[in-house]
Amino acid sequence: MPAVADAAPKNAVFGARTLKAGTTGRDVRVLQDFLTRAGVATAVDGRFGPGTSAKVRAWEQRRAGGADGSSTGAASSAGVRIDGRLTPREARLLRQEVEGAETGAAPEQKAAETPAPAATAPGEQATIGPDGKAIAPASAPEAVKRIIAAGNEIHDMPYVYGGGHSAPPNKASGYDCSGSMSYAFQGAGLLENALDSSGFAAWGDPGPGQWVTTYANAGHSYMIVAGLRFDTSGRANAGSRWQTKQRSSAGYTERHPRGL
Repeated sequence: MPAVADAAPKNAVFGARTLKAGTTGRDVRVLQDFLTRAGVATAVDGRFGPGTSAKVRAWEQRRAGGADGSSTGAASSAGVRIDGRLTPREARLLRQEVEGAETGAAPEQKAAETPAPAATAPGEQATIGPDGKAIAPASAPEAVKRIIAAGNEIHDMPYVYGGGHSAPPNKASGYDCSGSMSYAFQGAGLLENALDSSGFAAWGDPGPGQWVTTYANAGHSYMIVAGLRFDTSGRANAGSRWQTKQRSSAGYTERHPRGL
């Protein structure tokens, strides 16, 4: 009999429920990302199918020290049960493992001038502090934290058409939409030369990302980073390019940086 998917919110928080066959949602995508970062390569598609179950079981066996499967079905002293399902307790253990093992950026991703590290907080969603700067989720990959750190450097700078395209980082008096995004990606070491909006419509990989999604057309571009919108549109009202309020993506090309 086929598994029935959980009737859970699309953006369910990782660790709030047991993940098992048939479960779908953002928390499944986070699980798959965490497994990969923990050394158990897993396809990230937001669906808990047989493949993901096998990967969870492999992680459980490693965590329990029972690679031969001898502990299958029984809770181990490590607090995991080797059954291919991820309980909230196991989710906490997996998160701790990933966050504890995070060592920083690969050399080829480091920027020439590294922005000051962004503040972090527990969870999977970025938040905005009283100063208008984004606070990165502690569970995010280092590349995402660097994007946020760079974005924080210009979060309240004026909008200037063409700003950020003809000048190197830290030299512009203001930034337009694509110049702002370019600065953030350059600061994270993910982009060499600034792109205009049309350039972002073809940059990266197609579709939404796990942590970062860019939206672009010929006239405008913006991005969502760990749940926050980074956008010059609305900055005059919000006081910061970082905004919690979302906008319609109709008419925009949706893409993401590879691996994010």
